[in-house]
Amino acid sequence: MASEGSRGDSRAGRGILGRINLRHRVTPALEDYGGHIGYIVRPSARGRGYGTRMLTMALQKAREMGLAGVLITCDPKNIASARMIKKHAGKLLSESPAASGRMTSRYWIDL
Repeated sequence: MASEGSRGDSRAGRGILGRINLRHRVTPALEDYGGHIGYIVRPSARGRGYGTRMLTMALQKAREMGLAGVLITCDPKNIASARMIKKHAGKLLSESPAASGRMTSRYWIDL
């Protein structure tokens, strides 16, 4: 991902806004932290709907792959991420420390 201030970010309309990962299946480690879908939006591009659009597209792709549902995790303090997951019908499954020790919210979205 291009960092802020990098050449690609300094030109209007250029640069990477974010990244989303869609995993076909989750390992026990990803069940703990990570889930089927992980995403990040460049700080200077947040609050503009890019994350919501990326998640919408990833959920559509997950449906096309035949997944019945997806697990998504986030930090409980990340209000924007939790709101975005809930906007996509995410249901909170649990909140507990991951193996790393950091608190993690785990959400399930039925497809």
